Amino acid sequence: MEKTKLREENEIIGIYERHVDMVYRICFSYLKNTVDTEDMVQNTFIKIIEKSIIFESPEHEKAWLIVTASNLCKNHLKHWWQKRGNIEDHLLESNDRNRQEDGLLDTVMKLPEKYKLVLYLYYYEGYDTNEIAKMLDKPQSTVRNDLHRARKRLKEELGEDLDEK
Repeated sequence: MEKTKLREENEIIGIYERHVDMVYRICFSYLKNTVDTEDMVQNTFIKIIEKSIIFESPEHEKAWLIVTASNLCKNHLKHWWQKRGNIEDHLLESNDRNRQEDGLLDTVMKLPEKYKLVLYLYYYEGYDTNEIAKMLDKPQSTVRNDLHRARKRLKEELGEDLDEK
């Protein structure tokens, strides 16, 4: 029994170390403040412990964390006491987390919610539109349209060409 607990603990620590930064960025894109973001990151990893989930592959592990973190953040934002932070909070946080200071992330953060996550999953995590559609439970055409519209908005904002990978 003790070996099983140790194995599970080591697995959870490994999952945490591999994915904490990604989960943090996803949660911060929704919540835009450090305190709530840290709470949702913690809640995401607590779900793994509570549910004793066994992942089929590293991709399954990553996809589960992305969907769970997104859902927890969305649920958190639905509560009556929750007020959305402003983009200035994000700018302060960006410096703390050593993010790129080229303005791209700031521009992405200003996009509507439905575009932020699709852009993040596609460009930062490397998922294709079919995988994103499955994760978000949306039709593939909706994901492709959201990605296209998000690129178009970014291009207008930045004055640059953001074609397919």
